[in-house]
Amino acid sequence: MLAGLQNVTFEFGARAIIKEATWHIHPQERIGLVGYNGTGKSTILKLLAGEYLPSAGTVERSRSTSIGYLHQDLLSFSTSESILQVALHAFDKVKALEKEIERLTKELEHNATDDMLLEYSDKLHQFEEAGGYTVEHRTEEVLQGLGFSNDDLKRPYKEFSGGWRMRVLLAKMILQQPDLLLLDEPTNHLDLPSIEWLEKYLQHYKGSVVIVSHDKFFLNRMVKKIVEVYQKELHIYNGNYDFYETEKEQRVELQQRAFENQQEYIRQQERFIERFRAKATKAAQAQSAIKRLEKLDRIEDVEIERPDIRINFTIDKTPGRVLAELKHVSKHFKDIEILRNASAEIDRGDKIALIGANGKGKSTLLRVVAGTEPIEGERKWGHNVDEAFYAQHQLEALNVNNTILDELKEAGSQKTELELRTILGCFLFSGDDVDKKIKVLSGGEKARVALAKTIISKANFLLLDEPTNHLDLHSTELLADALNRYSGSYLLVSHDRYFISKTANKIWEIVDHEIKEFKGSYQEWVEWKERMSSEAKVQNPKPEKGTVNKDAGNRNPEAGNKNKAPEAEVNQNIVEAGKPVNKSVQSVVKKELQKLQRQFQKLEEDIAQANKTKAELELQLGAPEIYADRQKFIQTEEKYKEITSRLVQLNQTYEQTFEKMMELEEQ
Repeated sequence: MLAGLQNVTFEFGARAIIKEATWHIHPQERIGLVGYNGTGKSTILKLLAGEYLPSAGTVERSRSTSIGYLHQDLLSFSTSESILQVALHAFDKVKALEKEIERLTKELEHNATDDMLLEYSDKLHQFEEAGGYTVEHRTEEVLQGLGFSNDDLKRPYKEFSGGWRMRVLLAKMILQQPDLLLLDEPTNHLDLPSIEWLEKYLQHYKGSVVIVSHDKFFLNRMVKKIVEVYQKELHIYNGNYDFYETEKEQRVELQQRAFENQQEYIRQQERFIERFRAKATKAAQAQSAIKRLEKLDRIEDVEIERPDIRINFTIDKTPGRVLAELKHVSKHFKDIEILRNASAEIDRGDKIALIGANGKGKSTLLRVVAGTEPIEGERKWGHNVDEAFYAQHQLEALNVNNTILDELKEAGSQKTELELRTILGCFLFSGDDVDKKIKVLSGGEKARVALAKTIISKANFLLLDEPTNHLDLHSTELLADALNRYSGSYLLVSHDRYFISKTANKIWEIVDHEIKEFKGSYQEWVEWKERMSSEAKVQNPKPEKGTVNKDAGNRNPEAGNKNKAPEAEVNQNIVEAGKPVNKSVQSVVKKELQKLQRQFQKLEEDIAQANKTKAELELQLGAPEIYADRQKFIQTEEKYKEITSRLVQLNQTYEQTFEKMMELEEQ
């Protein structure tokens, strides 16, 4: 066991978050921690990380267990260092070793004692064990996987927005390779390519991972166990999120059935007691029935308690057929080009998801459509269009010094205070909650306030920038359902694939600075992209066996295609040369050519196998545990040297064989 909770109770003042909860985390587990907003998921992560102490019970961690904890509070960190330097702090111990080795190297030049040589050898071995020669390459690789370009790596960390800073800290954390990785909403600030990269990376991560996320697709791909925080208890399900949903429903049904059966039994016993307790002949049996009921282990009713936000969008007036139109729009920031001569149209009934990698300008395009971003070109509103903008960064949209109630009053809905309080109640703000200042609210609470403002606007066109950030899975479902019922139109930016698949009937993507539109659902768009990719592979197939391997031989592929010429074509080429042909010579050439072609094909296979073996050995040499066994390390290193030498020989023979084949084909 790496870590866990043993009969843990944790309280904030008089409010209990969990009571007598037990949960053990084992090596290489992938766990999703789920629950409704406010049930204490982040609090449980802080208990595991040691930031909070339990009110009762024990938080267990083995002495050797290292823990990495990624959470939104880390965004308060700022520095002038480049993002590469920040991420490289994951290897501070390795860097310290490197400095020690440099110091020892200088001292050895003047004073080479046996003790100093031994210390130098020991430090060098530690440095190699820690992968010291590859730390910078590995760091660059992880940062690039999370969406940073080569030019970004040298830019100061403080220049980046909160979302990009969180990626740097995520990179640093996964490079540290802790035994237990605690991730609190890691996908909140990631685009789709980065989420997919993170999925692949974590699937091969050697440690255990606990994830709090509202992204159902991400949880389904990543986790093999779900721990649900519900009614101050932890409920464990051995499967992914889909399994949890199905299993929970079945558990509820079984418990409901058991509860109903028990209630019917209790009613029968009570009727029997009521009827016969006064009858002398049945009094003893009535008393036995009373005792049975007293000893009965009562099954609780399983009516699911959940904080339902009630979202019902309304519109005041119907717009014309075209809501917004962009004509020959160009937009750039200094040297960064977002749009170039782009055109698009949003029609009544369009429910558009704008997707793609970060940095492509999705939020900028939202502002362009809203008319709040200066552009070159033309942007036109349609007839009777009332828009409402839900901003990605809630602090941009909310006045932090307002109370929640004042914020809604200033939205200009003309609603009375009682009506506004009723709406806020639908968003889980009741009683004195409405007098809280915006600046003291959590991310999820700010998101709910902004949603409430969007709803009271009665807009017929919504611009939604990451509306599901900070919402739990259940609230995300409710928002998707509300948008499906909404009779207006919207343009939304989201990286939540499940949410997009539930809400969009069109997909927009910024490709080569233009707006590309796909008419259909997200699933249809994914299938279309896969089909296009397959067709592209068919049109540009990989070289077949018998053709020249461009990487191995570094030859012209067109020249290599001669190897595929059938025998009839070889004979025809000889005749067309206009030279007298000696049949016996032709036969010898043909046999020799066929022999070389077989050798050539075998060499290609040998090179491919050797490259595979080399890659496997590199992986083994990159694993820290191999350095614990000196003999195993030496053997692996010897094998690596042998396969590298063999590859050089194979490539030389490959080129020589190719040249001989070319000579014979020209005869």
